[in-house]
Amino acid sequence: MLKRIFDFVCSLVGLGLLFPFFLIVALWIRLDSKGKVFYKQVRVGKHNKDFYLYKFRTMADGSDKKTLITIGNDDARITNAGRFLRKYKIDELPQLINVLKGDMSLVGPRPEVRKYVDLYSESQMKVLDTRPGITDIASIKFRNENEILKGQENPEQYYVEHLMPEKLELNLQYLADRSFFGDIQLIFNTFFKIIK
Repeated sequence: MLKRIFDFVCSLVGLGLLFPFFLIVALWIRLDSKGKVFYKQVRVGKHNKDFYLYKFRTMADGSDKKTLITIGNDDARITNAGRFLRKYKIDELPQLINVLKGDMSLVGPRPEVRKYVDLYSESQMKVLDTRPGITDIASIKFRNENEILKGQENPEQYYVEHLMPEKLELNLQYLADRSFFGDIQLIFNTFFKIIK
């Protein structure tokens, strides 16, 4: 209950404070490339239920129809504005809307697309017992995930066979040890990693 109250208050205050910044980012995205300002994608949330996750659009319109994996920061589908937004994780900020709605939490396992959730083992499905988050331990450890995938012969296969299982293991460990103050620490760790 405390976690949900914290999420609600922080997301509400955050959206209020960031609203002018959101307008500037939205204008930049519209001037930089054709398409919508926001990108929404179906992800899998708590209790295995689908929801729409919101981001600032960082790729050319319709790029996700080719592949769901982004390979490196020089992926030709990424827009000029998108490279900057991704570098500093600004594209993730609209997920505060998801937190406010209750689809997500500030901290929790990152939500996956259905295609990959369908590959989870029975024990891995336990990550769906809680709300997914904007950040988690795996997000910090694999903050350069796109660059890791860039060096692979088959990026999607490498993701499914190597990265995804390790991320899920970290998330299961988080669920076993989570605490309110641990979540606060993860938020600060995420912020400092982005700044660094």
